[in-house]
Amino acid sequence: MKPIPARPPESLSRRRFLRNVGVALALPAMEGFSSRLSGATTAGAAPAAAAAATTATGAPLRTAFLYFPNGAIPAAWWPATTGRDFALSRTLAPLAKVKDKIQLLAGLTDLSAESGGDGGGDHARANGTFLTGVRIKKTNGADYHAGVSADQIMARQVGLLTPFRSLELSCDTILNVGGCDTDYACIYQHNLAWSSPTTPLTPEINPRLLFERLFGAGAPKERAQNLLARQQEKRSILDFLQSETRRITPELTGRDRQKLDEYFTGVRDIELRIQAAEQSRSARPQPAVDAPDAGIPASYRDYVRLMFDMLHLAFQTDSTRVATFMIAGDGSNRDFSEIGINDGHHNLTHHGNKPDWIEKVTQIDVWYVQQLAYFLEKMEATKDLDGQSLLHNSQIVYGSGNADGNRHTHTNLPIILAGGGGGTLNPGRHTQYDSLPVANLYLNMMDRIGGRTLERFGDSTGVLGNV
Repeated sequence: MKPIPARPPESLSRRRFLRNVGVALALPAMEGFSSRLSGATTAGAAPAAAAAATTATGAPLRTAFLYFPNGAIPAAWWPATTGRDFALSRTLAPLAKVKDKIQLLAGLTDLSAESGGDGGGDHARANGTFLTGVRIKKTNGADYHAGVSADQIMARQVGLLTPFRSLELSCDTILNVGGCDTDYACIYQHNLAWSSPTTPLTPEINPRLLFERLFGAGAPKERAQNLLARQQEKRSILDFLQSETRRITPELTGRDRQKLDEYFTGVRDIELRIQAAEQSRSARPQPAVDAPDAGIPASYRDYVRLMFDMLHLAFQTDSTRVATFMIAGDGSNRDFSEIGINDGHHNLTHHGNKPDWIEKVTQIDVWYVQQLAYFLEKMEATKDLDGQSLLHNSQIVYGSGNADGNRHTHTNLPIILAGGGGGTLNPGRHTQYDSLPVANLYLNMMDRIGGRTLERFGDSTGVLGNV
C-alpha cells in the first residue's frame, strides 16, 4: 500500500449556503457562481487535492454503494446475452429508462463471505465483508473485527472537500449488540461502512434526524432545539431563509432561478413527507420511551424513496461525495404486504425450488430494483454544474453479498455499476468476468476518484478492467 499524502481542505468560500438561525441550507451549483469549474483552491492547497473526486469538467464525482439483502433469483436477474445488445431480464426491467446508464457485472465474487471452516453465518459474512473484502471474526461478543470498507478509503481521500466526509443510510432496524446469525455479532449484519476493523459507522435510519443533519446548523443539541422551535411555530426551514434568498437572486440567471425553485420544492416536499409520517405516528398509541421510528413513513416504499431523495439532495448540493445506503441488512425478514407478500423475505429465499416461493422472491427482487430505478432516474434528470446529469458524474454500485439466497452462495454476485464516472465509464453493457473479486471493482473506483492509488484492497487481485 502506498503512503497516504496529507490533503489540505479545499476552500469553502465558493460553496454557497443560505444561513439563518438554526439553518444552513447548501445550494446546488449555479451558473452565477460556478467558479469551482476553474478549480479554485485555497492559497496553500495543492492542485491535486482539488482534483480528487472531480471529473474532467471540474464537476464533483459522486460515489455510492447501495446494498439490498438476501441475494436475488439468478434466473430472473441475469440477461440471456452479454454485450451491448442484451435484453433486460424480468428483475431488471424497471431499469429500462436508464439501461444505457448501467453496467451489469457478472462473475464477481465475495469469497471472504464463504464459510472457510466457520460454519453457518452467511448473512453476517455477506454484509460484513461486502465492502471490506476481508474475513470477519466469528464472535457474538464485543471483540468483533472486520476491515476498513471501500467507501471509507475513498472518504479519507476526498472527505475534506465537502461538509460531510461520508453519509451512511439505512431503512432497517439497527442492532449493534448481541448475536444475530450463528454466533456472529449483530454488528456485522447491521453496518456496511467501517472506518477501522473495530469501528462500524452506524447508518442513520431516521429521516427527520438525517434531514436536520443535512440542513440544520449548530451542535446536535442546538439542532434539536431549533427543530422544536420550528415545529411549535409550524414553519419550514425555507421560511427562515427568505431574506437570504432575495439577497442572492440578482446573481442568478433565469435557468438558475428555475433550478433554485425546483430545489426548494424538493426540500419542502421532503420536509412535508417527514412531517406527515410524524403526525401519522403521533395519532397512534405511543410507547413510554422515545421510539427510533418517529418520522419513518408507514409505507416501506415511501420510506426507501424518502431516503433516496435525501441522498439525491446531498449529492446535488455537494454535501458529500461518498455514501452508503444499506437498504436492509442481509438476513432481513421483512414482509412485503404492500405488494401482497405477507411472508418474510429471508424465509422465502430458502425456497427449496418451490415455484410459488421463487415467484414471491422474484417479485421482491423486482421491488428493490424499482426503488433503484426511481433513484437513478432522478439522478439522470438533475443537471450538474457542467451541464451533464448527476448520474453521468457518478459511480454507483448496487448489489448484495449473497448471490443465490437459497444456497447462500457468494460467487456471481448480483452487481450493477450505474453512472458515467464523469465520462470515464462505459455503461450500457452486460459484461462477464471470470470469477474475480468484487474488491477489484472497488480498486477501479478508488483510482477514478484520484488522489492515491492502492495496489491491493481486501482480497483484490488487481484493478477490474473493461468498465
